[in-house]
Amino acid sequence: MTQTDAFLDAARHLLGERGITTDAELVSPWLTDWRGRYTGKARALASPASVQEVAGLVNLCRKFGVPIVPQGGNSGMSGGATPDDSGDAIVLSLRRMNSVRKFDSEAKQITCDAGLILQALHEMAEAKNLRFPLTLGGKGSATIGGLISTNAGGTQVLRHGSMRAQVLGIEAVMADGTVFDSLTPLKKDNRGFDLKQLLIGSEGTLGIITGATLRLVPALAQRAVLWAGLGELRDARKLLLHAEQIAGDALEGFEVLPHHTLASVLDHNPAARSPLQADHAWYALVELAADTSAGGNLSALAEHLLEEAFSAGLLEDATIAANETQAEQFWAIRDGVSAAERALGPAMQHDISVPVARMADFVVETVPKVEAKFPGTRAVAFGHLGDGNVHFHVLAPKGAQSGVWELEEGKAISGLVHDQVTSWGGSISAEHGIGQMKLDELARLADPVHLAIMRRVKQALDPDHLLNPGKLVPDLD
Repeated sequence: MTQTDAFLDAARHLLGERGITTDAELVSPWLTDWRGRYTGKARALASPASVQEVAGLVNLCRKFGVPIVPQGGNSGMSGGATPDDSGDAIVLSLRRMNSVRKFDSEAKQITCDAGLILQALHEMAEAKNLRFPLTLGGKGSATIGGLISTNAGGTQVLRHGSMRAQVLGIEAVMADGTVFDSLTPLKKDNRGFDLKQLLIGSEGTLGIITGATLRLVPALAQRAVLWAGLGELRDARKLLLHAEQIAGDALEGFEVLPHHTLASVLDHNPAARSPLQADHAWYALVELAADTSAGGNLSALAEHLLEEAFSAGLLEDATIAANETQAEQFWAIRDGVSAAERALGPAMQHDISVPVARMADFVVETVPKVEAKFPGTRAVAFGHLGDGNVHFHVLAPKGAQSGVWELEEGKAISGLVHDQVTSWGGSISAEHGIGQMKLDELARLADPVHLAIMRRVKQALDPDHLLNPGKLVPDLD
């Protein structure tokens, strides 16, 4: 019996037939990332049903020297949940672990397994007149564990913060098979390092998140969704400042997209409609929200905001969603951007941030630099202007060969974009993580002290380098 056979036999004994498979048809869908840029191989797909089974599996992997690639909904953007092509690793899926362990409506907290789908969490909270204040386009497949592992952002960061701000407690299986249990939330706790924060955003390289306690907020009582047409992106920055001044804490989201991106969504989705009759260079999607504890009339506030913005010359045109159906249609345009851009063909996608006050200037100055140096390309930026994070995509010239262009000209394009971001004091990964996609760029551009600390932490917690090897932490060997 080979070592692989012995490992698989032991894993089947631990997890049962439902818990591990080598069937190529069942394993294959989980070996390619959502964007289709990375495809790997794996010994097996493991699907434990409890934290005890995860711990037992990690101990088995230590014994046999088998690398582990944790995977949530496989909806990541940086190849962080895809194994390499050696076939040595197993893919560890947490999707069977999707239970709610405790729901405390009074405390506005939920404790759940890592495999719970984000959309399911939204629905559970809504049924209790609460909500989980983080959403994104992939909510139907993204899991809580994956969102924590990548410190996901989304469209509500402006008001509520990223995933890090929603996590009150964590349970994780460490590389030595022990279970770190910090699920009980405490408002004050000074017993040394806040280890849960170390695990958040670590992309499965330090431990395998198996459960979490999350904060909830009161359900929305009112919301007003505005769609504005703008002459240039710098006007969006002015509109953001205006909205912050007028709406204060009611400002929940502020997204921007250029006309090219809107046109891409309309072409990709025949059911979508432009909210405004005329075309504009840029658009802003603004959401005001109030929970049951807030007083006042949000619609009146939205109308006042627009009236003052028109008077100040910040807008070319704007409309307020007349009802919830129309509000959802506005947001469906924003949520449909990634799929529409992907349908256009090869592109280099950059998830970047710079200081909020400088983002409009960064885009205005960087777009022509990229397009001038790489003729035939088109650079577009869209996303969360309110928190200084845009998705800076560079679309390939017509006729570019997918899979070839990205590795040749595309790599040089990303280098230029990341150089620009770094020179502006920004980050090459705002919310999608490093994964394997940006590993070399992190090694090239990050502060050496920052990298050295990351390597020491990884070495201390995973000395055998079995947890998600080749991701996030550069140059370990």
